[in-house]
Amino acid sequence: MSGLRIEDLPDRLVVTLDRPEKRNAIDADLIGELHAVCAELETRPRLLLLTGGAEGVFAGGADIGQLRDRGRLDALAAINQAAFARIRALPMPSVAAVDGPALGGGAELAYACDLRVCTARAVFGQPEVRLGILAGAGATHRLPTLVGEARAKELLFTGRRVDAEEALRIGLVNRMVAAPAQLLSAAHELIDEMAKASALALRLTKLAVDAPPAAHPQLDLVSQAVLFEDEEKRRRMTEFLDRSRPR
Repeated sequence: MSGLRIEDLPDRLVVTLDRPEKRNAIDADLIGELHAVCAELETRPRLLLLTGGAEGVFAGGADIGQLRDRGRLDALAAINQAAFARIRALPMPSVAAVDGPALGGGAELAYACDLRVCTARAVFGQPEVRLGILAGAGATHRLPTLVGEARAKELLFTGRRVDAEEALRIGLVNRMVAAPAQLLSAAHELIDEMAKASALALRLTKLAVDAPPAAHPQLDLVSQAVLFEDEEKRRRMTEFLDRSRPR
């Protein structure tokens, strides 16, 4: 894969956008490679860490040269939207590690992940309306969920950029680090915390959180029933009780 660098670890896949000469712009080839990553994680579920490499750019947006030449049939094909929706629907949680700009489709790629960690120099923005289009790869529905409808509308209507401190304050990111050198460590620490959990419990919790409201509470009850019969639950609770007993 030429647009991605992939590190395959036992409990996680680390995927690095690797188009520094294009500021990690998201083109059709990169979308194809992201689909391949999703296929791997659907077949063998693991945690995902997605980052933009060491060039100080997460993703500068969609490839404008390609975007300019796309017509209505390309829009209806949901080229970027389908890949980002697939990332969002992965069985196990995902974390985006953002350094520098995450703009347009780059921001939408970060929103598609479950959690976000960023550096102090990270910047998020949706400039699509200034280019004569809309943010069609997930921002119109994911951004309101993350930051609230009114603030999301402001950002989508104006194209205003959000710096790292504001992103942390409004809930767009979960954690912020001061220096770029700390970013991957912070992202791995967050994934390490999740990796301590039962994989099945983590998977079913994500499924429940992402489900539409109408699925609750039935989905919660069925998921809990599955977990109550899981040997991993019994082992973990037995170990907890053993640790809690007076010595």
